[in-house]
Amino acid sequence: MGDTAVPVLSTHDLARTLEFWRTLGYTVTHEQHKPYVYGALRAHDCEIHYYGAPATGHERQASETAACLIMVDDIAGRHRDFTAALRERYGKMPTNGFGRITRFRPGQTRFSTVDPDGNWITYIQAGEPEEVEYGGSAELSGLAKVIDNARILRDFKDDDKAAERALEAGVRRHGADAGRKDLARAYAALAELAVALENPAKADARRADLAALSLTESERAELAGELDAADDLAAWLDADGR
Repeated sequence: MGDTAVPVLSTHDLARTLEFWRTLGYTVTHEQHKPYVYGALRAHDCEIHYYGAPATGHERQASETAACLIMVDDIAGRHRDFTAALRERYGKMPTNGFGRITRFRPGQTRFSTVDPDGNWITYIQAGEPEEVEYGGSAELSGLAKVIDNARILRDFKDDDKAAERALEAGVRRHGADAGRKDLARAYAALAELAVALENPAKADARRADLAALSLTESERAELAGELDAADDLAAWLDADGR
């Protein structure tokens, strides 16, 4: 057997942290509060440990949080399991702050869990290509390049607001010269981001922009995954899973 690395993250409330991971299907294998705080969890032959961080007031400092990577055999299945567990526990999908998971789009190879203390645990599909496409392709230009860069902000940096700003600026700058399919992709992405940012009025406006393009059936079929992203996200966020 080779070496095994165990991430050890900090927490200011061990009981809260362990309960979060229990919700996601982890088993608590160790919990102590004296003479010092320490806890351990295990699932799928993988362990995560926590130690009690020094008290620093009510707000977590950026320097206190950490991150780790966990390779899994079925990334989509793991996200489905976590989604079901969180919805059952909270009645809805937590989308902001700590104690949540990031959303997952078809074709993605990773997603992140943000624990109640702000640590990021990123789950990655085993065998993910070594050269992950992080945007900035020299082969793209205009609105297509903006869409690609916004994808990185949304899917890898979990910064929906920055992705929305980039797309809105890109449409203003390149919209008049962009092809219909790129405009459709941009409006569809903006609709999804508006859903994520809990702005239904803006989501409806972007859906209206999309409908006004009058895409052909073949164009709709080609872009189906992107065009349905906003509705798919709304269904994922819905408390009843509709």
